[in-house]
Amino acid sequence: MYFNTNIKILRQRRNRTQDLVATELGISRSTLNSYENGSIKNPTLEALLGFTKYFKVSIDTLVKVDMSKLSGFQLSELEKGNDVYVTGSRLRVLATTVDSQNRENIEVVPLKAKAGYKNGFADPEFIKKLPTFQLPILFNDRKYRMFQITGDSMLPIPDKSFVIGEYLENWYDIKDGQAYVILTQDDGLVFKVAFNQLRKKKSLTLKSLNPEYEPYEVQANDLREVWKFCNYMSSELPEHSMDKDDLLTKLAALEKDVKGIKSVLE
Repeated sequence: MYFNTNIKILRQRRNRTQDLVATELGISRSTLNSYENGSIKNPTLEALLGFTKYFKVSIDTLVKVDMSKLSGFQLSELEKGNDVYVTGSRLRVLATTVDSQNRENIEVVPLKAKAGYKNGFADPEFIKKLPTFQLPILFNDRKYRMFQITGDSMLPIPDKSFVIGEYLENWYDIKDGQAYVILTQDDGLVFKVAFNQLRKKKSLTLKSLNPEYEPYEVQANDLREVWKFCNYMSSELPEHSMDKDDLLTKLAALEKDVKGIKSVLE
């Protein structure tokens, strides 16, 4: 049972003293200290209910999950209320890996793994086989993954670039006009600019940066994962600058497409 170490971890992550937490729980500081150091090995049901309400995690999580082995991202998800024991099947459980120091890895999905990811995205064994790396400049309480893209639909981002995405749990947070790596049941992984119609039409409109590609809709029940674009890496130089007339033509086409999408959303 991990109750004693877990409540200490949760208290320290909130930067709260034993005196403050004990007061808010309505117990003495010495009692809380006894819980945390393991002197009280079998807390009462009343005590468990008090701690689970205070920290907003389930009794099962407090007792069964060794939080000392969770990454910063996993602990952050718990603190945001994404507790699998509470939300059950409603929670989209993300398969993930950590390094020897319990830091979230950035898994890499190269082109050769793209087809397998469509069915294996939720399989820990599949995710475990992907290449991984660390990038210290990123936030340690968020989850990132790298995907290799193909084609010219998102030019000037070159073909076969590697795109880094931040995992997005709440799809209602998708922002109009921002780029995302999106996993769908029918098309697999796509990298597109999104327009959010989930509240009105239960769908997303996806658009390419390259105006030669037409926008299209994806229904909410076809979505599997959403990753917010952060950055990309490429071994190729960006395309050469277009001349003025060509640039104006493409901007006019892009403006027309955006107006068309906005008229649908209104």
